[in-house]
Amino acid sequence: MKTLVTGSSGFIAGYLIEELLAHGHEVVGLDNLSKYGPVGRTFDSDPRYRAVTGDAKDPALVGELLEGCDHFVAGAAIIGGISLFHELAYDLLAENERITAAAFDAAIRAHRGGSLKKITVVSSSMVFENAGTFPTPEGEQERCPPPSSTYGFQKLATEYFARGAHQQYGLPFTIVRPFNCIGIGERRAKYDREVRSGNVRLALSHVVPDLVQKVLKGQDPLRILGDGSQVRHYTYGGDLARGIRLAVESPAALNEDFNLSTASSTTVLELAGTIWRMIRGGDPLRIEHDPPYPHDVRRRVPSVDKARRVLDFEAKTPLEEALAEIIPWVRDQIAAGGI
Repeated sequence: MKTLVTGSSGFIAGYLIEELLAHGHEVVGLDNLSKYGPVGRTFDSDPRYRAVTGDAKDPALVGELLEGCDHFVAGAAIIGGISLFHELAYDLLAENERITAAAFDAAIRAHRGGSLKKITVVSSSMVFENAGTFPTPEGEQERCPPPSSTYGFQKLATEYFARGAHQQYGLPFTIVRPFNCIGIGERRAKYDREVRSGNVRLALSHVVPDLVQKVLKGQDPLRILGDGSQVRHYTYGGDLARGIRLAVESPAALNEDFNLSTASSTTVLELAGTIWRMIRGGDPLRIEHDPPYPHDVRRRVPSVDKARRVLDFEAKTPLEEALAEIIPWVRDQIAAGGI
């Protein structure tokens, strides 16, 4: 089984490619290295993996790489934390639409004239930005108001690309929506602008690495965005990779969409407290509050029933276990100047 993964130097892709290789896939990875620059991975020397530096907006290149591929995981995108939604509001929409169109143009041709069985689209929980039903099930994106952020709107558009390509050209698809991926691999992006929280420069306002680096750098009181009551489902990257692989491989996933997430809800205050205890032990935690961003969704709680029922997928890694991997990695990145 041969699989093309675009956005292969990205955060989730690092876990995904390792998962695919471990389960018998031959993998081609495409990335233009625009976010982090060159990234070394443990699987780079695997003979079943080929890394290609190139532009995912080039349908001819994507089509060339799809030759002989059974599957295509379309993961390339400009992506970042909540600060990026405001700083690059137009670029997120325009560039990601170009990437999406190129992916589907190439996939349609590869399916009609070659071996490609399916495209798997990596969407986002942000399609549910304005949802009011919790837990939020698959299909709610068609009933709730559309996302307010250009990032969420564009991710919703990728799902319409999938359904439109299937309706007109018969291209099979699967849509996966990761929820709040956490793990190792997030570095300061090359296009990152300085965002400060007290005496600490943030890493694109991704809450887990930002809170970890603040505590490691000795920030006290610890500053958080908003009042801390925001609810998230922090899902370990290794779990998400397994869910995506199952969605790629399962015949039951054909032309379906899936929320991929832990079932456990955590507030930002609870997350901050856990990180503080794991780094500072019994030292008293004091909190100060930075103004929230407009698109800082108050509650993001997915239904995970469909993924459990159809894919037999559950994200089981506890938050503390994921943080035990993340904290030393962030410590090393701080020492190396990567965060």
